[in-house]
Amino acid sequence: MTDKKDDQILRDTIVKVDLGKLKHNMKLIEDMVGPTTAVMAVVKANGYGLGAVGIAPALMESGASYLAVATLSEAVELRQNYPGYPLFILGHTPDRLLPVVVEQNITQTIFSMEQAKIMDDAYAKSGKTAKVHIKVDTGFHRLGKMPSPEYAEEICQICALEHLDVEGIFTHLALVNDEEDEKQYDLFMNFVEKLESMGCSFKYKHMADSIACVDFPKYRLDMIRPGALIYGMRGFHKGFLPVEQAISFSTRISQLHQVKAGEGVSYDYMWKAPKDSVIATLPFGYADGYPRNLRDKGYVIIRGEKAPLVGVLCMDQCMADVTDIPGVSEGDEAVIYGDGSDGSMTIEEASKLAGTNKNDVIARIPARPPRVYTE
Repeated sequence: MTDKKDDQILRDTIVKVDLGKLKHNMKLIEDMVGPTTAVMAVVKANGYGLGAVGIAPALMESGASYLAVATLSEAVELRQNYPGYPLFILGHTPDRLLPVVVEQNITQTIFSMEQAKIMDDAYAKSGKTAKVHIKVDTGFHRLGKMPSPEYAEEICQICALEHLDVEGIFTHLALVNDEEDEKQYDLFMNFVEKLESMGCSFKYKHMADSIACVDFPKYRLDMIRPGALIYGMRGFHKGFLPVEQAISFSTRISQLHQVKAGEGVSYDYMWKAPKDSVIATLPFGYADGYPRNLRDKGYVIIRGEKAPLVGVLCMDQCMADVTDIPGVSEGDEAVIYGDGSDGSMTIEEASKLAGTNKNDVIARIPARPPRVYTE
């Protein structure tokens, strides 16, 4: 996939995605885990802001065993674009919509016999075998049930349903500390061992996300579920993988203003020029996912120089002080997020300044800024 033509890009504010870096990161991940561990590429929340439909081919070409999303709506969008590729829903799908999951040939997370029966019964209408992974709660208390004799018996009954393919079983780490991680691991593995002794079998057993798959090789099992790691977000603490940030965010100057000393800028004049200044209006704001609390902390890179954002950040626009940038002109590119090589703000730096995590910063970028894909 290549750059869109200029006449197809209807805004100056764009998200650039380097598919080459995605493929590079996927190769690093696959080399790390080896051929016996499958990689489920997590593309929920519109591919963490990169655009799920746009990045899917790069992940498929790189050998992802599944593309995983959080909701049925996300899965259906991918299914419409990629009819035959394995898709997985990590989250809950309401009972009334489970027949749609079967009809669309999507693998679903379940945790009850009621869900299993609905999907098994859907075979009569679709003629398609329903494929599921069973969620086990090992202490995160989000989805699934805690291991118990009753849950073990329920899972065995689910596995016995004629038109249901119980392909996998999984849990999720709370990542509190090493001791708590190990408790969850032991609880999960002991429960799976119990189920296997009762006659159940699972192609995939999985529990490791982006952080755990790097930090804890033991937790990789048959499958890992990297998301942020694929996009170049480094959240690991013990291990290391040289993944590269695959996303950048940029815009162009709309207008330049000559502002006299003492004059205010933006709502409530929260910022006033300390001297005669040149202020650039930039066509992006918090409706483009930029954290509003970066007022007086955020900056952009223009002509290789840092231009601090000044005044209250607006929904669709913001202002930057470009007084000290020689030759600055309307139409100049302003890098909002970059890889840091040009002095630009990285996703990691933005997350720290905003008091949040890296996933929040990129996932909050909505569909409004066009995505431009390059190799």
